[in-house]
Amino acid sequence: MKMWSGRFRQALDPEFEHWQRSFGFDIRLLRYELGASSTHARALKNAGVLSADELISILQGLEQIGERAAASPSFLQDDEAEDVHHFVEKQLAALIGDVGYKLHSGRSRNEQIATDLRLFTRAAIDELRQRLGDLCGVLVDRAEQDASAAMPTYTHLQKAEPVLVGHWLLAYLEMLLRDADRLADCRQRLNLCPLGSGAVAGATLPLDRAYMAENLGFDGATANSIDATSDRDFAIEFVNALSLLALHLSRWAEEMILFSSQEYGFVELPEAYSTGSSAMPQKKNPDLLELVRGKSGRVIGNATALLVTAKGLPLAYNKDLQETQQPLFEAADTALQMLPLITGFMKLVEFHGERMQQAADSGFMNAWAAATYLVRKGIPSRIAHEHIGKAVALCVERGCELRDLPLSDLRSLSPAFDNDFYESLKLSLVLSAHDVPGGTAPARVQQAIAAAKKKIESLREEVHAHA
Repeated sequence: MKMWSGRFRQALDPEFEHWQRSFGFDIRLLRYELGASSTHARALKNAGVLSADELISILQGLEQIGERAAASPSFLQDDEAEDVHHFVEKQLAALIGDVGYKLHSGRSRNEQIATDLRLFTRAAIDELRQRLGDLCGVLVDRAEQDASAAMPTYTHLQKAEPVLVGHWLLAYLEMLLRDADRLADCRQRLNLCPLGSGAVAGATLPLDRAYMAENLGFDGATANSIDATSDRDFAIEFVNALSLLALHLSRWAEEMILFSSQEYGFVELPEAYSTGSSAMPQKKNPDLLELVRGKSGRVIGNATALLVTAKGLPLAYNKDLQETQQPLFEAADTALQMLPLITGFMKLVEFHGERMQQAADSGFMNAWAAATYLVRKGIPSRIAHEHIGKAVALCVERGCELRDLPLSDLRSLSPAFDNDFYESLKLSLVLSAHDVPGGTAPARVQQAIAAAKKKIESLREEVHAHA
C-alpha cells in the first residue's frame, strides 16, 4: 500500500514509478530512520496517542527491522518501497499488524528525511574529524622525524627559499586543522531536530519537540516548520566544507606527484600505494595521488550540484530535494575513503633527504638572506635587493653560486660587503634567520610541532565527546 494512495484512482505509470523511487540510495539512512522513528513513537506515547503496549510493540518491531537488515542484505531488496520511510512502515506493519501504521501519526516524510539527513551528516562529520585527527597525527610524527632536514620551497614553481621539511609538512597540517574546524562549525549549526515540523506547518498532535531533540542528541528543535522541512543548508555547507578539504588534499597530491618525479627526486613513492605500467617495465606510477586529485574534482562537483538544485526552489518541500541526497552521500563517502589511504601513504612515504638538502643549498635560495645581510649593515632594503640581484646576475654569467664570488667583486657592488658575508650564506644560518612565529627557524618549528600536538589532542577529545 502506498503512503498516499487514498486520493488516487489510477495506477502510476510503471516507468515513472520506478524512476521516481529513492529507495535504492536512501536505504543507507535506515539506521537513522529507525532511531528517529523510535523517538517519534515515544513522543506519541507521551502525547497519549499510543498505549504502553502499542509503544512496546512498535519499538520491538523497529528493532527487529534493524536486526534483519544487519543479518541479511536480501531483506533490503524491495521492489515496491518508494523510499526508506515507506520500507520501514511496510515492514513494521508486516511484523506487528495495523498498529504499525499508527507510527506515522502526526508526522510527514518531509520532516523524516530532513531529520535522517541531519543525523547522517552529523555522524559523517564525527567520523571525518576522527580521520582528520589520524592524518594530522601522522603529519606531526613525520615533521618531528625530519625536523632537521632542509628542502627548497617554491613560488610560481620557481625556487624561492629553503625551509625545514617539518615546516613544509606542518603547512598541510594547518589546512587540515582548518577543515576540521569548519566541519565542527557545520555540525553545530545542523544539530537541531526537525521532528515535529510535520509536512510544512508543524505537527497536528501535541508532540514534545524538546524531548525528541534531546533523545536524538540534538541541541534543540528547529525554530520554524517551513524552514525545517525545506532546509538543505546543512548539506550544502557540509559538502562545501568537504570541497575545501578535497582541494587541500588535491594540492598535497599534486605536490607529492611533482616531488616524486625523477626531475625533483625528493619523494620515494610507497609501493603499497603505487602501480606499474602494462607497457613500460620501469614505471612506478602515483596512482593514489592521481586518484585523490581526480576524486577531489567530484567532491567539488557535488557541492555545485547541491547549490544548483536548491537555488530556484520555493518554500517548502519540493521533490527536487530528493536529488540532494546522492551528492551528499557521494561527497561524504569520497572524503571518508580518501583520508585513511592518505594516512597510510604518509606513514610509508620516504623523503630523499640528501637530494632535498642539496636542492635547498643551491639555486640562489639564500638570496633574500644575502640582502638581509646588507640591510643589517645599514643599506636600505630596496638598494640591498638591487645589489644582490646584480650579484646573482654575475653568478649566472659565471655559472656559480653567491658564495663563490670573490669579495672584490662583491665590494664593487657595495663596500658594505665583508668576509662575514659568506658565513651568512650557510644553509643553517639562512634557516635560522627566519626566527619569527610561524617561520622555519628550527626553534620555531619545534614550537609549532608542540602546538600542533595540542591542537590534535583537542580535536580528538572533541570527537570522543560526541562518540
